[in-house]
Amino acid sequence: MARPPLLQLNGIALTYGGDPVFAGLDLVVQPGDRVALVGRNGAGKSTLMKVMAGLVEPDAGERVLGQGVSVGYMEQDPTMEGFATLGDYATSDLGPAEGWRVDAAAEGLKLRLDLDPARASGGERRRAALAKLLGEAPELMLLDEPTNHLDIEAIEWLQSELAATRTAYVLISHDRAFLRALTRATLWVDRGAVRRQERGFDRFEEWRDATFAEEDMQRHKLDRRIKAEARWAVEGISARRKRNQGRVRALQAMRAERAGQIRRQGTAALELDGGPQSGKRVIDARGLSKAYGDRTIVRDFDLRVGRGERVAFVGPNGAGKTTLVKLLTGEVAPDEGSVKHGTGLEPAVFDQARARLEPEATLWDTLTLDPQLGVSGASDQVMVRGTPRHVAGYLKDFLFDDRRLKAPVRSLSGGEKARLLLARIMAMPSNLLVLDEPTNDLDVETLDLLQDVIGDYEGTVLLVSHDRDFLDRVATTTIAPEGGGRWQAYAGGWTDYLAQRPERAADKPLPQKRNPAPKAEAKPAPKGGGLSFSERHRLDALPAEMERLEAEIGKLGELLADPDLYAREPVKFAKATEMLAARQAALGAAEEEWLTLAERAE
Repeated sequence: MARPPLLQLNGIALTYGGDPVFAGLDLVVQPGDRVALVGRNGAGKSTLMKVMAGLVEPDAGERVLGQGVSVGYMEQDPTMEGFATLGDYATSDLGPAEGWRVDAAAEGLKLRLDLDPARASGGERRRAALAKLLGEAPELMLLDEPTNHLDIEAIEWLQSELAATRTAYVLISHDRAFLRALTRATLWVDRGAVRRQERGFDRFEEWRDATFAEEDMQRHKLDRRIKAEARWAVEGISARRKRNQGRVRALQAMRAERAGQIRRQGTAALELDGGPQSGKRVIDARGLSKAYGDRTIVRDFDLRVGRGERVAFVGPNGAGKTTLVKLLTGEVAPDEGSVKHGTGLEPAVFDQARARLEPEATLWDTLTLDPQLGVSGASDQVMVRGTPRHVAGYLKDFLFDDRRLKAPVRSLSGGEKARLLLARIMAMPSNLLVLDEPTNDLDVETLDLLQDVIGDYEGTVLLVSHDRDFLDRVATTTIAPEGGGRWQAYAGGWTDYLAQRPERAADKPLPQKRNPAPKAEAKPAPKGGGLSFSERHRLDALPAEMERLEAEIGKLGELLADPDLYAREPVKFAKATEMLAARQAALGAAEEEWLTLAERAE
């Protein structure tokens, strides 16, 4: 028997500031759904999620929640007034016997539950909101950018938790690796409409591009028909003295249809100027050491950075990545050692906290009052890599319309602040680009473009990021902490670093750059005397079992990829969904069991 949907939105319409966000929106979330919610910055993803959570009341339409269904929403800016600690907030809606789930989440997220909310950072408050959601264990989880402010270790912990759960969830995230590993369906918010595809995020770009290509073809055909009918309307008058009024009305209807088509938002016009060429050797650090009190951040660190290199810094939050970058750029003085810079360096900095943006300044003033851009505020011009541009036209390249130019920076979303900061640093000629967590809050299209821009940049890049996919695409060298203030350089990006680090167990499967699913045949069963006879037998049998589960998951995925299956055979759809969730959970458990036994055998 088919299980009823967890949540339905029927005919939702919503308008903000006179502009329609959604009109006639229908949406269904089924038990076991694992959905990526994607779309451009400003398309309405977070607003839609708040409608799903019941936090935003639509102008029209209805939200229907399944009987007894609990929905949990991870707040971006949680209100914690009245709570003495983050732990009090996270357990506020739980019974005494349920608090262990919050403790487990806090351990995985590396969150101190005894922190005073008033003294906690924005990232710590968001992690507390995530721990609260995981502790409540609702039947439907709505997660808006859960990986922001998490380091890679915490992201991988959260990824494993969500992979193992049977709870349905909807995810908004800029982290491609995270979305590819977890999602089996995609909701695409685009120009006020929501499309659904029963395939995970790894197929989204293919789907999006095919949709846009079809739109362009239909628009081209319509334009040709309008042109042909318009020619007839002019020439037909002299030929017959009397128009065919039906064709005239059809022409008017076609023109109305063309005018009513909503233009796709373009991508931000990102471009970097390498500026004057720096010396061949950009940074030469020898014996760097830095400590704060009893805590050693860097110890006896050597690094040479040549022109054109892309050096990434990875590691847990608090490991000292930003401090190390500031030591290398000269912003922070070392306790010991020296840093020499090459000739003619012109740095541009994208800081993690967006602290280089003044909250009360308008977007206009942010560019026209910046002395680094060679302007004073009296003009409406901004110097963009040595060429004067009108500030409105330049900000339009970064997807800001004229109505936003006098808005204060504090009113911008996280993605908009990131684009504004990119607009500032890309206006300046530079040959050393320092990017501290640039991927937070940016949509997939802007990330693609930023990656391409960095690839074409003639200067040198220092990059701090927890985005594994972005690191793999961009970095030529990865610097990682080894403990005790020691840092080590590895060739390549994140996946290359994992393959090279010495502590990696030889039999532990590596994540794939484009396909994170582990393969059973890559796990030969090691023989060892540390296992009982039954355990050795189980270890030998597990690869075949995992291979069988992977084959069944593939067949069920192909069945559920049929977009008409739910409408045509809802019982079959529900049964296949349950079977898929069960087999994915079984595969995860089998892989974990194999790893445990294999490590013991070694």
